[in-house]
Parts: sequence; C-alpha cells; structure tokens
Amino acid sequence: MAIRSIDYEKCIDCGRCHEVCPVDVLGRFASKVHIKYPLDCISCFQCVFVCKPDAIKVDHLRATPIPVP
Repeated sequence: MAIRSIDYEKCIDCGRCHEVCPVDVLGRFASKVHIKYPLDCISCFQCVFVCKPDAIKVDHLRATPIPVP
C-alpha cells in the first residue's frame, strides 16, 4: 500500500491533501481528512508535498503495480 497513514496529532485539517490528490484516495468526513481508497494510491506524493505539518506518510511502493507493455 502506498499511502501509509495520517498523523492526526499533526494534521491541521486544512484539506490541501484532499484537494490535490489526482485519484481521490483521500476523503473528508466531519471536516477530517481520512484515507478513503488506499489501494488506489499511485504514490505521486502530491499530498506529502502540500502537507505543511508532515502529517501524511506515503511509501514509494504502489498497491497495484504499473503494467509493463
């Protein structure tokens, strides 16, 4: 799995990670961001780049490998 966790002690609920995710991995419920579809994460690290408090952990390994032609 690519996206590992959200540290809610550090998360400031800004929602930037949710807005920037190109594959809708993150969701919002009661103004809290949560990992909605972890297996869809493509390890683009966009959520990590916009997260100022470093609350999101993403691994470089994808849950679903890119198929080789």
